[in-house]
Amino acid sequence: MTGTRPVPPTAVRGVPASGVRLQGVDVARALALLGMMAAHIGGIAEQLDWADPTSWSAVAHGRPSTLFAVLAGVSIGLTSGRTDPPGSPVIGRIRARLAIRAVVVVVIGFGLIALDTPVYVILPTYGALFLLVVPVLRLRPVPLLVIAGVCAVLSPVAALFVAPAYAGAGMVGVQLGLVYPVVTFLAYVLVGLAVARAGLEARSRQVVLLASGALVAATAYVAGSVIAPLPDDAALAFPGVPYAGEASTPGQALAQLFLSPRDHSSSVVDVAGTAGVAVAVIALCTLVFDGRGRTAERVAYPLAAVGSMPLTIYSGHLVVIALLPSYPESAEAWGWFALGSVVFAMLWRRFLGRGPLERVVGALASLVPMR
Repeated sequence: MTGTRPVPPTAVRGVPASGVRLQGVDVARALALLGMMAAHIGGIAEQLDWADPTSWSAVAHGRPSTLFAVLAGVSIGLTSGRTDPPGSPVIGRIRARLAIRAVVVVVIGFGLIALDTPVYVILPTYGALFLLVVPVLRLRPVPLLVIAGVCAVLSPVAALFVAPAYAGAGMVGVQLGLVYPVVTFLAYVLVGLAVARAGLEARSRQVVLLASGALVAATAYVAGSVIAPLPDDAALAFPGVPYAGEASTPGQALAQLFLSPRDHSSSVVDVAGTAGVAVAVIALCTLVFDGRGRTAERVAYPLAAVGSMPLTIYSGHLVVIALLPSYPESAEAWGWFALGSVVFAMLWRRFLGRGPLERVVGALASLVPMR
C-alpha cells in the first residue's frame, strides 16, 4: 500500500468534474417555475402592498423570472467548473456546448411563441443571454459582479432607449427584448454565475449569501419606496419599461427611471432588489436541503424533481395552456398546474431520469466532444 492518492477525474478525462448535484438549486428552480406559473395563470394581485395581505400574491410578479435568470447563471457556473473554471482547450469546448444550448433554447422559445398563448415567453431572451456570457466564463466573482452592476445602472436607460423601437409591435414582437430586456436580465445571469464561482457547497458561504442577498434586497426596496414611491397610475406601466406617471415632475420622472421599486420596471432598485431576493432564496434552499441527510432529500424530492427539468416543465405548461379551450386564470387553475407538474416530474425522474427536453438539448450539446 502506497501513500499515493487516486488521480482526479479531471486529470483522466480532461474535463471539469461537475460535482454532486445540489438539491437546493433544483428546489429553488422549482419555486421559480411555479412562481412563473402563478404569474401566468394564478389570478394574482396586480400590485404588492405589504400593509395589505390580500395583495401579497403579487410577489410572483417579476421575482420568479428573475430567480429563473439568476439560476441560469448558477447552472452555467456549476457545469463549467464551479469555483475553478478550466483553461484551454476545455473551456473552449464548454463555450461551444453552451452556444449550442443557446441556439436550441431560442428555437424552442420561438416554437412556444408560435402557440399564440397570452404569455410572454422568456426563452428567446435566455438563449441570447447564454451567448452573451460565453466570453466571461473564466472570470472570478468580483469582476462578474462589477459587470452585473454596470448592467444594472444601464438597465433603465437601455430599456427606455429601445422602447420606441417596439411602437406598434404585436404580442410576438414585445417578447423579443422588451418585456425581458437583455441588459437587465444579463445582470441577473452574471450574478448567478458569480454565486456559482464563489461556491455554494460550503455552509458558511451559504449563510453569507443568504444574509447579503436579504440585505441588498431590503436596502433597495426601502430606498426605492422612500425616494421613488409608485405613482397612482402605476398599473398602466408596461412590463420591462420604466414609467413615471402622467403628472410627474422631471425630478420624479428621473427618480422613477432609476429608483422605482415597481416589479419589471428595469430600474436599478428593481434589478438590485429582485437579484438580492433570488440570491437569498438560492442560498436558503441549499442551506436547508443540501448535506442534511436522507430525510432532507426525501422532503426536497418533489420540488427537486420539478427543478431538475426546467425546460420541460416550463414548455409543458405553455403547451397545456394552448390546448385548453379557454385561458385558465385562478388560484385553483394554478394549483392543478402545480400538482400536475410535480407528479409528472416525480414519475419521469423516478423511472426515466433526465427530463425529455433536457435530454434533447444535452444530446445536441454533446456533439462537441469534451476529450
